[in-house]
Amino acid sequence: MMDEMKDINWQSVIRQAVEELVWEKRRQVLLKEARELRQATKNIGISSSELIREDRDER
Repeated sequence: MMDEMKDINWQSVIRQAVEELVWEKRRQVLLKEARELRQATKNIGISSSELIREDRDER
């Protein structure tokens, strides 16, 4: 089937597909890590508004 489509650079097409798959898998791993970190730091005992106010007051 690929022999019938000689005008397509199959090496390039396959390389691009593999790179996209690798990037997607990497993205999924990073998102999972980010979710876990967010869950771990979700309740630190102080609200974000208090942290922002504290930061502003220091200026």
